[in-house]
Amino acid sequence: MDAKVNFGASKLTVFGSTTIEQLHEAGAFEKLTIFPEKEKPPVAPKEPIWKRFGLLGLSLLFLAAGTIFSENILFAAAILFGGYPLFKIGLKNLIHLDFDMKTLMTIAIIGAAIIGEWSEGAVVVILFAISEVLERYSMDKARNSIRSLMEMAPTEAVVVRNGKEILLKAEDIEVGDLMLVKPGQMIAMDGIIVDGHSSINQAAITGESVPVEKAVNDEVFAGTLNEEGFLKIKVSRLVDDTAIAKIIHLVEEAQAEKAPSQQFVDRFAKYYTPVIMLIAALVAVVPPLLFAASWQEWIYQGLAVLVVGCPCALVISTPVAIVTAIGNAARNGVLIKGGSYLEELGAVKAIAFDKTGTLTKGSPVVTDFINYSGDENLLVIIAALETKSQHPLASAIIRKAAYLESNVVEVTEFTSITGKGIKGVVNGVEYRVGNTKLFESIPSEIDDQISVLQNEGKTVMIVGTASLEILGLIAVADEVRASSRAVMERLRQQGIQHTFMLTGDNKATAASIGRHVGITAVQAELLPEDKLTFIKKLKSQFGSVAMVGDGVNDAPALATATVGIAMGGAGTDTALETADIALMNDDLKKLPFTIKLSRKTLRIIKQNITLSLVVKLAALLLVVPGWLTLWIAIFADMGVTLLVTFNGLRLLRVKE
Repeated sequence: MDAKVNFGASKLTVFGSTTIEQLHEAGAFEKLTIFPEKEKPPVAPKEPIWKRFGLLGLSLLFLAAGTIFSENILFAAAILFGGYPLFKIGLKNLIHLDFDMKTLMTIAIIGAAIIGEWSEGAVVVILFAISEVLERYSMDKARNSIRSLMEMAPTEAVVVRNGKEILLKAEDIEVGDLMLVKPGQMIAMDGIIVDGHSSINQAAITGESVPVEKAVNDEVFAGTLNEEGFLKIKVSRLVDDTAIAKIIHLVEEAQAEKAPSQQFVDRFAKYYTPVIMLIAALVAVVPPLLFAASWQEWIYQGLAVLVVGCPCALVISTPVAIVTAIGNAARNGVLIKGGSYLEELGAVKAIAFDKTGTLTKGSPVVTDFINYSGDENLLVIIAALETKSQHPLASAIIRKAAYLESNVVEVTEFTSITGKGIKGVVNGVEYRVGNTKLFESIPSEIDDQISVLQNEGKTVMIVGTASLEILGLIAVADEVRASSRAVMERLRQQGIQHTFMLTGDNKATAASIGRHVGITAVQAELLPEDKLTFIKKLKSQFGSVAMVGDGVNDAPALATATVGIAMGGAGTDTALETADIALMNDDLKKLPFTIKLSRKTLRIIKQNITLSLVVKLAALLLVVPGWLTLWIAIFADMGVTLLVTFNGLRLLRVKE
């Protein structure tokens, strides 16, 4: 049997055969509450304050009494009561020669008692106990950033089966089941609305604060709130495959994964602890042996070095920041799949953007319709022809004409002319829709109009008859996201001066969109392999490069970039699988926020590591004149541990 502990997510994964009761019994000595991952945590009976903090309270009373009456027996009682939880683990570790923080503290406190420093030992015990309480509180606060997501999705829902409404657990609901959701209820499963209309609060998944209108055929996600209407939803994913389940799993994995700075700290701590123990031993024995100094004084100094040397502040300095930042990002609709990507994003020098679906909405719209014929039904006729076409732009024309099946214009003799356009007969007249190759002679004024539209980045289609008379022009373009220009400006303010747009579109269209959004440089007429080559070139030029795409046709480029960022992770499995970071609600404005969070995380990690090492070094230097005391030592260890923890928690306050 084997087990894996995810400290950041407070999660235990056991490989092998066991039961919850056995696990609970194994963790009883630490008062651990263990429950299945898919179930909500049991509501633990609220312990009375005297039971939770009774030992600490007794210890404080005995310390106060010892200070008043100057009796070592009272200080000893304070040490025993306050240090009981510490000694229970520390002595066990000492027997197994496992020299962690609690082992070093146990040695130091017992040593202080042996040399008669009972009052100092009691103070160290109490300060350690208080710091443990505060540290546990702060780490729970960091973990709650993802736990709040886990509690969003209901564990049961009302489902219609065999014509009856029944209440089922989420894990018993199957794909294809019809789920009923009343106003004010949370949606339990991902699915497609088959009946009803409502506004859905998707903040848990996408970070959007404004509810989104949803109607028949729209997708909805587990963990979102149905605010107004009654909905019938056809379940599309099993409970383990829902968007929120995947987000939670990926965030937990990310919080467990060690970032580069954390790997450095772990390697450092591996050698640091034995070195500190050696230094403590040398401090305790060298001055008395070589310089006839006081044994009691220098053993005391050696014990203080042990307390200072506890690497807890250093070890916790990085994970508390990573766990907090990834949790904050998830709550704001950004999925970061590992601490390494969080760190790397803060160092990027250039960002490449796919055009379609990233800088633009990915759905073409008719921007101009110029009717030379005077026929009011011309657009309806064009739409009737386009309903039979497979061209990607046909849907834009149909939407523009508000073409309805109840108002069908009959088309006969329809033909698609490869590379040129389409033609068909309506009411005895043959109409043609296509590019300039479909029409032999175009009047100069119309040709000039076509050029103007093309220079604006639009695709122009000409409408005419069999006699090649031109009746009108239709211009179609992929609509640019309203936020794209503001995002580019924000990135420049953040110091990212190099932004690139990569697209398979023609150069005129690409250049027009590039100018509109304020991109630094444009690369047009690229195949997927060309995008990959260009990303490699950027990496050799700038070192650290991010790529933002939709996660489908951009997969090779996303994988090659230092950090791959996918749009719309909530709705596409491809985005979640391919990218290192996913913007869950398809909102490009989340990119500057993520970079801001990444940079602040890097700053806090550096601050924490520097503070941990500088304070410990300063405390150790106090050994030289013999000024190091257990009081100073406990501040240099526990005090700094609390400082770096609370400093990491500041990342919860980072907003867009």
